[in-house]
Amino acid sequence: MGVTKTDLFSRKQNQIANYARVLAHPARIAILQYLLKTNSCCNSHLVDELGLAQATISQHLKEMKSIGIIQGTIEGVSVNYCIHSDKWMEIKGVFYQLFEEFKGPVCGENC
Repeated sequence: MGVTKTDLFSRKQNQIANYARVLAHPARIAILQYLLKTNSCCNSHLVDELGLAQATISQHLKEMKSIGIIQGTIEGVSVNYCIHSDKWMEIKGVFYQLFEEFKGPVCGENC
């Protein structure tokens, strides 16, 4: 089997890109903001809050669960979602480290 394009990059670069890919949708940002505001909610609350279809919300939740930024617990017939605090801090740290690599003005006359 040949080398995939992701094999050209480090594990850390692929991790950052995967986090960014999952976070790069406005509906997912809205879901995260809602969870941050309410601390937890069930899928139907997100449908009411965002006005998106149940299946669409479920797909976005699945993507966010794939990187572990949210977690869900079953309560009766519904799932209650919340921010996974340890993973949140890990992802925050990964992006913080990336942004901290900037050491000042890059663009200038030679840019």
